[in-house]
Amino acid sequence: MSTTTNSVSATRSGSLIDPRGPRFGAAITTVVLAVVLLTSSSWLLAVQAIVFGLGAIVGLSAQPYGVVYRRLVRPRLAPPRELEESAPPRFAQGVGLAFAVAGLAGYLGGVSTLGTIAVALALGAAFLNAAFNFCLGCEMYLLGRRLFSRQ
Repeated sequence: MSTTTNSVSATRSGSLIDPRGPRFGAAITTVVLAVVLLTSSSWLLAVQAIVFGLGAIVGLSAQPYGVVYRRLVRPRLAPPRELEESAPPRFAQGVGLAFAVAGLAGYLGGVSTLGTIAVALALGAAFLNAAFNFCLGCEMYLLGRRLFSRQ
């Protein structure tokens, strides 16, 4: 992702994070959303929406997949070469939340096509991050920041 920095100090948009954490979370999200897509499980999508909501609203430190990464995975890895701002991945969690809520509305409202499309789009974005380290929501955040900082 293009928000990396070598500085360990906090940035103007928030704290710095290990970029491998959101990618780990995206891998779990990919599996969860694939199961939702295969089963049309509204309760599992609701759980994923809560995960997205915690990451977006409370912060990445409250995101359950990030907690698993920090407590169980991160201690077994070498230190990250670079850190990145937390704002873009946090924004991406908000985008995921929006798609999860749209999917829930579709499944619970009897419009399964809406649910399927919303989940498929969220799954695609999560897969891009997990497999290719390309965070679509993060790139949207950076594009928006560039567009609005010019005005």
